[in-house]
Amino acid sequence: MDIILASKSPFRAMLLKNAGVSFTAQSANIDERAVEAPLYKTGATPEDVALVLAEAKALDVSERNPGALIIGSDQTLSLGDEVLHKPEDMEAARRQLLKLSGQTHHLNSAIVLVKDGETIWRHVSVARMTLRDLDPAFIGRHLARVGKTALQSVGAYQYEGEGVQLFEKVDGDYFTIVGLPLLPLLSELRREGAIDG
Repeated sequence: MDIILASKSPFRAMLLKNAGVSFTAQSANIDERAVEAPLYKTGATPEDVALVLAEAKALDVSERNPGALIIGSDQTLSLGDEVLHKPEDMEAARRQLLKLSGQTHHLNSAIVLVKDGETIWRHVSVARMTLRDLDPAFIGRHLARVGKTALQSVGAYQYEGEGVQLFEKVDGDYFTIVGLPLLPLLSELRREGAIDG
């Protein structure tokens, strides 16, 4: 069975590759902000939003790949009732880290499996992330070191890299933090007969 990751994330692809899963990757052609905008008016939770986005990506890729098992994934970052997105530029990354400084936020990582346009499995894992109190000058130096990689994640940090220095406490598994809850996914892929088990 062909497995396709509906994502352009190099981090998600690395996790699957390291786990020994044979797959290809294709980007979905959806406008994420347009998909999620009406959800907030209905009272959707950040977990719901992540699931809807993951499903929209997988369904889009499934249309072009009949018979393939599509992995859709998405991640939202919630700080209280506010949902934050990937920063558009380095100044937005700086402001985002200042906002998160000394706070606990949630990373809501959703994953779905779709085959032939039908969703066959959904899952959300949540990690609680507490940043230490960050000095504004340190944030500037940190962003200068990591550069535009800060723009690749909803938190303006890469926990799998130098961003780990920003944290005081983390409750959640590494795979959820990176954006692909791998253990539940592997279990479901085995159940579907898509990988050896």
